[in-house]
Amino acid sequence: MTNQRRQLAIRGLILIVLIVLLFFFSRYIPRPFSAFAPPGEDFDDFEGIYSNSDRLTKFLQSLGPYSPAVFVLLQVLQVIAAPFPGELTGVAGGYVYGETFGFLLSSIGLTLGSWIAFELASILGRPFVERFISQEVLHKFDFLTTNTGAMICFLLFLVPGFPKDYLCYLLGLSRMKLGTFLIVSIVGRIPGTYLLTVQGAKFRNQEYYAVALFAVVSAVILLAAYLYRNKIYHWIKHRHGK
Repeated sequence: MTNQRRQLAIRGLILIVLIVLLFFFSRYIPRPFSAFAPPGEDFDDFEGIYSNSDRLTKFLQSLGPYSPAVFVLLQVLQVIAAPFPGELTGVAGGYVYGETFGFLLSSIGLTLGSWIAFELASILGRPFVERFISQEVLHKFDFLTTNTGAMICFLLFLVPGFPKDYLCYLLGLSRMKLGTFLIVSIVGRIPGTYLLTVQGAKFRNQEYYAVALFAVVSAVILLAAYLYRNKIYHWIKHRHGK
């Protein structure tokens, strides 16, 4: 067995153990909104579930005691392959599991997904990453793969709208240590994750004024990040150079 395959096998075994533990403890996680989906609800439409918050919520509710574990896996998949918007799952988590557990479950899923993306890029190298990230994006942010500073990466995880899933793969190509990456990615994702979770929880509690306030704040932050994206990019690249 080659060293590359050995590393993948070890990481895979660790991941399987974590998933088993996740499903084991899932039944003990409270779900404030635990009503089951209506009988006969059809969830065969994978794309439909992840393009509609109501269908996603009902899908999670229909899973019973294993709902939290599946939700975490959806967050993992959202980072690795990005088949659906992270905003959708974040809000759904707050709606179904409440503010505290929704935030914790989202954080666990995003952390696992970030770890997997980082390890895959680190072990399999650039040819593998090129399957997920376009050449244009790779060329633009290629500077992150050399002598990447922890503070710069923290800011990138913190900036709303920045493709954080791509960032995990890019940093996997760098010399950054796994421990440093996990700290930076976990802490950097906290504000955005919490904001989405709170929106879902407030909507569940019918606190519509609070939902509107959080939505406006999120929209303003995203708009500012979009309008000044080039300045932010050049500033980060300049700081990275220093």
